[in-house]
Amino acid sequence: MKNKFYAYIQNLQDTIVAGLEKVDGHAKFKEDIWERPEGGGGRTRVIENGNVFEKGGVNISGVHGPLPKAMQAYFNVGDVDFFACGLSLVLHPKNPKVPTVHANWRYFEMYDKQGNTVNQWFGGGQDLTPYYLFEEDAKHFHQTCKNACDKHNPEFYSKFKKQCDEYFWNAHRNEARGIGGLFFDHCTASEDFTLENWYDFVTEVGNSFLEAYVPIVEKRKELAFTPENRNWQEIRRGRYVEFNLVHDKGTLFGLKTNGRIESILMSLPPHVQWVYDHHPEAGSEEEKLIDVLENPVDWI
Repeated sequence: MKNKFYAYIQNLQDTIVAGLEKVDGHAKFKEDIWERPEGGGGRTRVIENGNVFEKGGVNISGVHGPLPKAMQAYFNVGDVDFFACGLSLVLHPKNPKVPTVHANWRYFEMYDKQGNTVNQWFGGGQDLTPYYLFEEDAKHFHQTCKNACDKHNPEFYSKFKKQCDEYFWNAHRNEARGIGGLFFDHCTASEDFTLENWYDFVTEVGNSFLEAYVPIVEKRKELAFTPENRNWQEIRRGRYVEFNLVHDKGTLFGLKTNGRIESILMSLPPHVQWVYDHHPEAGSEEEKLIDVLENPVDWI
């Protein structure tokens, strides 16, 4: 399964990068191949200063070795070995009317010292972080997520949408990072849903990413914006950074397993503001977004 899924994310990286380069029309992804001293490595691809994307990355990695002490405590296990692979992407567009997007699809195994597999699971999801709220965009993104889920289980969308709203919650701000999507983790085999079934589901979601995001980018990338719109985008990007550095489990896992720092922090936008005690103007489009972030919406 690990070889099968790693082959899948290699191909998916190629597909997504090609799709995004076509949308941008100018910038190309730079590739960086790296190795992890403890075992494994990855292929980082980053785009910067494009027509559409100010900064973004579509990264894959497959790492293995002894599970570090800090992560043993986190997983509540003893001295075990692990294998983890996944694709992680974040895109920060220039135009404030185009949303930031994040997605991740991953697979994890743990082994005892005799090499026996003691645990294995899938995780992942995709979520949207707009700076200005276009309800039709939110509905399109969520409908695409639901369509992918419904092919495998009619209960998945509502379950994983709720988990997404709960996970991407900036508790110290009492607001969501964005308008959500899907989030699932520790998806293990059962009598009703085998590991092969989970593979089929996760790859279905991965294959839906470009369909979920690209039409929104195409619709918004030429919209006019003001310096005030840009300021608001940078202030909201600050909240994005706060979540990633304070709450995100993927960032924590990378830092605790001696991950490649440039790849881990690829998710951080290049231009960000932190304005003291900032509040949007009453009745403004900016306030409309905040209202939704404080009270997540059922878009379908």
